[in-house]
Amino acid sequence: MSLPHAILTALLEKPSSGLELARRFDKSIGYFWSATHQQIYRELGKLEQAGLIRVLPAAAPARGQKKEYEVLPAGRAALTSWVAGADDPRPVRDPLLLRLRAAAVVGTAGLAEELQRHLDLHRCQLAEYRAIEERDFPPERDSEEDRLRHAVLRGGIGLETFWTQWLTEALTAVGEQAAGERGSGRG
Repeated sequence: MSLPHAILTALLEKPSSGLELARRFDKSIGYFWSATHQQIYRELGKLEQAGLIRVLPAAAPARGQKKEYEVLPAGRAALTSWVAGADDPRPVRDPLLLRLRAAAVVGTAGLAEELQRHLDLHRCQLAEYRAIEERDFPPERDSEEDRLRHAVLRGGIGLETFWTQWLTEALTAVGEQAAGERGSGRG
């Protein structure tokens, strides 16, 4: 996924100013595709220049007024084409996994604290996702759009559930390894 596609998606959901878009990113799309406010504004300019979005005409022009953007037919077509395309899954590249592998050969000193920190962060994110699910997806909300948005959220919940389970197991393994290191005089 790329930032232009994330912006086109958000603008098709609701025409917005750059500031509103950045705030919406912080609350939704940003959970799985983050971008700084600067990146969003820069991309809005590129999308406008490419003829994929436009600034909505203001009812009464005023100095310093926020520009509100909407997607043009060419932007919708570009997003539709991208949705129908294919991308291969990306390989996992996580420094924490590499640290755990390295600990197998150099020892576990300090690793338990880092694993616990990650576990706490993933537990917080999981709780946040579950709160969003409870708030935004009651059983009566069952439109096609809601089902697809809920599927994205369920993906996030599944990933955070995986990480919390895996980190709990890894902490146990590190504790056992550390005990073995102390017993052998390595730790």
